[in-house]
Amino acid sequence: MVPAPDALMRPRDADALRAELRRIASLSKLPVVFGGEVNAGTLVLSEFVGTRTNGMRGLAVAPSSGLGGAAVATGRPRSVADYRSASTITHHYDAPVLGEGLRAVVAVPVVVRGEARAVLYVANRDSGPIGDRIAEAMVAAGQRLGVEFTIRDEVDRRVRLSAAREAASGAKAVVTEQLRDLHAELRGLTQSVSDTQARNRLRDITERLARVVSGVVDPEDGVNLSPRELDVLAQVALGCTNAEAAQRLSLRAETVKSYLRSAMTKLGAHTRHEAVVRARRLGLLP
Repeated sequence: MVPAPDALMRPRDADALRAELRRIASLSKLPVVFGGEVNAGTLVLSEFVGTRTNGMRGLAVAPSSGLGGAAVATGRPRSVADYRSASTITHHYDAPVLGEGLRAVVAVPVVVRGEARAVLYVANRDSGPIGDRIAEAMVAAGQRLGVEFTIRDEVDRRVRLSAAREAASGAKAVVTEQLRDLHAELRGLTQSVSDTQARNRLRDITERLARVVSGVVDPEDGVNLSPRELDVLAQVALGCTNAEAAQRLSLRAETVKSYLRSAMTKLGAHTRHEAVVRARRLGLLP
């Protein structure tokens, strides 16, 4: 079976299988109804109604072997009117089946996207064909269960996809914050670089970093912040107060406030947060 991403989120498929078997038992009035799930192509019998022995419990049925294996391999219902003398199936499991006294048997696979995921059985201890009404009810039960498994698979797929997206988003957010910290640190370092060419080179690197993180390849014209205004805004983007930004940039708090006010005016922003958002949209900040 397809594993659920969280056992608490997906009900047990065996419970749905058991419910269908009980419904079939009530409708068909046949003495024995049983079935099991298919894992890696092997059918394992696990659910029983009306059996007298434990001979078939946990029986692993290989593909194409026996009646159930034939149903798994073909993806189609299979039946025998007398299991003991049937020539259309292999007889690998005669001991447990005949030990239970089963003669007439119908096996219906539960198919999902062309693959058998379970098999439903009805059986009689007398030989002779099992009626069409019961066979049709079996097929309908198999189809219902197939739809149920399909829905559960789709829910699981969407949950896994959502979880993967959240994980990727979370990882991206962590990297982005680290790059923003790095950007602000590099902007702060420009003050300690006395060589003009090196300082300009360092500022160019931070501008390229901002464009890469923000995703803005070609910044729009019209908003030109001075290097000092960008230095201050980079610290503000990290949540620094004016005093903290001043300490990091070796400036006076009033000077930081002045640069920030100027940057906000150029960006058409009314708050610090708005200034940071607009600067990021323009590719001026990461």
